[in-house]
Amino acid sequence: MCLAFHIHSVYLTIMLSRVAALFALSAVLAAPAAAAPCARDVGAICAGGAALTEAEMIDRLRAADIVILGERHDNPAHHRWQAKIVGALAPKGLAFEMIPRSREAIANEARARGADLGAALDWAHSGWPDWALYAPIFAAAPEARIAGGGVERAALTAAVKDGAARAFGAGAARYRLEERLPESVIDDMLAEQKAAHCDALPEAMLPGMVEAQQLRDAAFADAALRLVEAGHAPAALIAGNGHARADRGAPLYLRRAAPALRVSSVGMIEVGRDEAAGDGALFDIAIYTEPFDRGDPCADFIESRQKP
Repeated sequence: MCLAFHIHSVYLTIMLSRVAALFALSAVLAAPAAAAPCARDVGAICAGGAALTEAEMIDRLRAADIVILGERHDNPAHHRWQAKIVGALAPKGLAFEMIPRSREAIANEARARGADLGAALDWAHSGWPDWALYAPIFAAAPEARIAGGGVERAALTAAVKDGAARAFGAGAARYRLEERLPESVIDDMLAEQKAAHCDALPEAMLPGMVEAQQLRDAAFADAALRLVEAGHAPAALIAGNGHARADRGAPLYLRRAAPALRVSSVGMIEVGRDEAAGDGALFDIAIYTEPFDRGDPCADFIESRQKP
């Protein structure tokens, strides 16, 4: 009995060891491979410092109610990416920084008639880059409802003078526009406004410019949210990179107004320029693109201000 019991115990120990080894091997095989680090080269797609494939990016974005697609307005590569992503996502709503809210009805009526949308929007006189850059984005979602987030000059002037909340008017409380952003954020925005205007604005004007920026961020969020609440979800918002920032741009105001919504932001980062300041970390996903030669914008800006 003792010998038999001993033999049985040894056999059981061996079998349990083999089972444990099989479980360990299964766990190793089932464990996901560690994500490759973000290379930040042209064509790279990154999230949280890890590289994504294009298919992985699209899968992530499909889970969102609103996808915000940033851009440098004059970079053709950014618009090609936007059109590709919109085509893959097939959103039911498309919101644009470039279309004033007052013209969104015109846009939708033109689409319904099959008319020339660029002509209907008088894009050639809008001040935005060539229509040929944006037309493929509209074409990528031909049935999508269009919303305009663009803010009229009078409202921007009011924001500079009286603040974003008063300029926004009804609905400002929903976006908590009276709530002051953290001082560190305000300081960054003041510095950015100063640089964006080539250090040519009086210091006293900069706080008003920040208020105008906040008004625009909230208005773009509102355009996307109106689409979703009208049943046109998922929706995509096309706006400049600064407005797509997850920390303080349109995503912030969407979180305030509708915290249950799933929002993803995509920044388009010019290699050799934007990412040096760590801009890729300001978005849920960053796409790295070739830079666009835009010369010296400050030279043109200062020259325009010197003209009588």
